Amino acid sequence: MNVIGSRPDGWWRDRNKAKRDLVKLLEAFKESNGDEVTVVFDGAPLDALADGDRGGIEVAFATRRGPNAADDEIHRRVRADADPSTLLVVTSDAELVANVRRAGAKVVSSGSFRRTLDKAKPDGTA
Repeated sequence: MNVIGSRPDGWWRDRNKAKRDLVKLLEAFKESNGDEVTVVFDGAPLDALADGDRGGIEVAFATRRGPNAADDEIHRRVRADADPSTLLVVTSDAELVANVRRAGAKVVSSGSFRRTLDKAKPDGTA
């Protein structure tokens, strides 16, 4: 949600649509550079967007509910990775930044990554 929330474009009126739109942007990003991409959301999976692979993007929903559930899931995944130094975590949450850096991952801010995503859009619109 840090990436979605980095642009005040009315996303809060339909959070589920915002999640689907982010996955579409991530698909274009992956297509443009070939990086492996995982997105972790809070909340329950959506009918149109469930856990699993979607166009080469791993979509995951935090297994527990409550505050910071997705952040905790991201931190868990970084700690479980065989080589966390190969991971780039996108977040603007200070606590998550500190946790994943301690675990060995690199971090980029949500706003910076959102600008990168916008450049990867197939139609060139922002």
